[in-house]
Amino acid sequence: MIHIFDGAMGTIFQQMDILPQGYCPEMLNIDNPSAVTDVHKKYVDAGSNIIETNTFGASPIKLSHYNLSHMAREINIAAVKAAKKAATNKAKIAGSMGPTGKFIKPLGELDFEDAFENYKIQAKALADGGADYIIIETSIDLQEMRAALLAAKEVTNLPVICQLSFSEDGRTVTGTDPQTAAITLDAMGADIIGVNCSLGPKQLVPIVKAISENTEKPVSVQPNAGMPQLINGRTIFPMTPSDFGDWAPKLVQAGATYIGGCCGTTPAHISAIKKALLNVKEPSFKPLRRRLMLSSRSKTVVIDKELPTVLIGERINPTGRKKLAAEIKNGSFMSVKKEAMNQVKAGAALLDINMGVGGIDQIQAMKRAITEISQLTDAPLVIDTSDAKVLEAGLRAYPGRALINSVSAERERLDTFIPLAKKYGAAILCLPLTDEGIPKNPSERIDAMDIIIKTAKNAGLRDGDFLLDGLVMTVAADKNACNQTIETLHKYREKYGYPATMGLSNISFGLPNRPLINSTFFAMCLCAGLDAPIMNPYDETMQNALMASMALLGKDPNGRNYSKIEVNLAAPKAAAVATHTEMNPLEEIKQAVIDGDTDSVSVLVKKALEKNIEANDITEKSLTSAMNDIGVDFGAGRIFLPQVLLSAEAMRKAFTTLKENYPAAADSNKGTVILATVKGDVHDLGKNIVGALLENNGFRLIDLGKDVPAEEIVASAIKNDADIVGLCALMTTTMTEIDNVIRQLKESGNTSKIIVGGAALTQDYADEAGADFYAQDAVIALNIANKIVGK
Repeated sequence: MIHIFDGAMGTIFQQMDILPQGYCPEMLNIDNPSAVTDVHKKYVDAGSNIIETNTFGASPIKLSHYNLSHMAREINIAAVKAAKKAATNKAKIAGSMGPTGKFIKPLGELDFEDAFENYKIQAKALADGGADYIIIETSIDLQEMRAALLAAKEVTNLPVICQLSFSEDGRTVTGTDPQTAAITLDAMGADIIGVNCSLGPKQLVPIVKAISENTEKPVSVQPNAGMPQLINGRTIFPMTPSDFGDWAPKLVQAGATYIGGCCGTTPAHISAIKKALLNVKEPSFKPLRRRLMLSSRSKTVVIDKELPTVLIGERINPTGRKKLAAEIKNGSFMSVKKEAMNQVKAGAALLDINMGVGGIDQIQAMKRAITEISQLTDAPLVIDTSDAKVLEAGLRAYPGRALINSVSAERERLDTFIPLAKKYGAAILCLPLTDEGIPKNPSERIDAMDIIIKTAKNAGLRDGDFLLDGLVMTVAADKNACNQTIETLHKYREKYGYPATMGLSNISFGLPNRPLINSTFFAMCLCAGLDAPIMNPYDETMQNALMASMALLGKDPNGRNYSKIEVNLAAPKAAAVATHTEMNPLEEIKQAVIDGDTDSVSVLVKKALEKNIEANDITEKSLTSAMNDIGVDFGAGRIFLPQVLLSAEAMRKAFTTLKENYPAAADSNKGTVILATVKGDVHDLGKNIVGALLENNGFRLIDLGKDVPAEEIVASAIKNDADIVGLCALMTTTMTEIDNVIRQLKESGNTSKIIVGGAALTQDYADEAGADFYAQDAVIALNIANKIVGK
């Protein structure tokens, strides 16, 4: 069955002239519920069979802007009541939960647990009010979506719809692509997965298709009525109901079975969808072949017998490494972060994270490691612990789909780890150990594996959730150790078809020339069915064995990749990772900023100054050059907002160190920038990102906040002799205020250059409003600002 959502509410409220300046739209549920019911009824009459409550901004955090947090429950329950009056028996009610407007740490200041509690309050109220669904929508950050989904699942039994918003590059603001979103949210138990807002239906067709190709859950879509335009001082969405309706069959063909509208859509648009879909059949269901797919915030890694081998980096493990253990115990994570970056550079596709140091709070250590590493690199993470509380801390903090290392057939491990895997959508590395100990032969390993897989499937895990460990013993103690592992791999492949893993080095323990034994064993296992070895990616011999094996096994067609490294086999470079010590001081600082190495950059700046390198050279050749390269990589989609923000923090530390050690630098700044979200708009997330990048790059920033009157912006620009005024508007109902501010700035005689931005703004809109520049994102805003002051 094809379901039809409603369309926009805020624009209709605006047309009804019932939203005074500074008034909270969600308070209409209490102050004027009949008006809310009337809007809902228009959509029901137009053909909607699911209508959304007027609660998009009714979580406690969002309501705090109006000092209404204490009324969150009352407002949400009233909203469901108003919707029910319109729905009668013709439509279901979806309780709407929008974003908080804040980033979760480390991208912002909001703690994950605070976001979780915020959504628990709202979801519970919506459920208690009688909603039929919970819909989490317009989310630009996968981690915030995870917090909201976990909260909704904890306090309600309602189906949960998860809709992210994607930019024109096909990713969310924080870098999540549709495949990664679908895989992560599906595993966590989302009931319907989709996309809304930000773009028109044409741009959302490929996003819907990508989601539907990566989940068997229903897919939803609610596009805008095209991109907004400023015409005669009014914000207009150009797509007519007829044009909008024409796209509905194409969205269904792409895989959507829940279709509605977002910004700029009206009951007429929904009526057009209804008409266009009268004779359209829902897309045929094609079961997916479930493969093991793990994700970070911005990347998915697939482990499958038909694909090249995936390396799991083993180096973030303090066992047997006294220096690393001592650093972790002392609260220093410098080596942990360097190991993460260097292993990825050396070829690791996944990173195993173990914080097993005695005498520390391993829960906090794991949470910190997961949080910091997930911002540094896009490699999916493997959480390695035997403690269920440590595991949950890591899973909760991780903005993606992790792998748990490991789940054995021991009863306690089955009872504690598998429910956590189900709750957080993690895959499990299955280790064939039992309460009786290590299985004696491959058949006993299969018996142990049967117990793990059966228990996991009974708990709701599915094909595609398992990675099987071959369990390597040492050949010096058991002459059959190698043969038993090889036979185990063959049995795994024959019986289950799931991918296999193992730690390799144990095979050679106690023997001479261990690299030779290890690499030979590695090649044998790759032939037998090893898909994801846990190994040291710096090991040159192992890397060479891998490249040769891929060519021989047909996973490197015609040996193309092998041929590229053949010249290096006499002196392999697989483990050669660029380090700061191989560079000159300016290059070291630049690389530290690019890597977001906040721990090292201050020390490197001090060393450069001690070597009499000029502060200007550090600024231009290291810091500015680094941010230029980051801008290029960001624009090309090679890095995403988390990495940009981390580099900006490294940049800030470098500037601070310069000012502390070079007095002349303290008086210098690139220019003065006034930032503000315009009056009537309470969203400042994008503005805050821009502000962080500008301030960390040497600009004097005056952030006026959100909901700022035009007169205050103009007065501040004049008083501070601003070089640049940055204006932001997210809500379509407040976009015209940008036009008003620009007009007043020019009438005042102010000569500041004006940059405008916001999710719904376009270059055409900015031109019509009279802005000097339009910034599509924060990095572009920074580049524009640098060019302005450069002139």
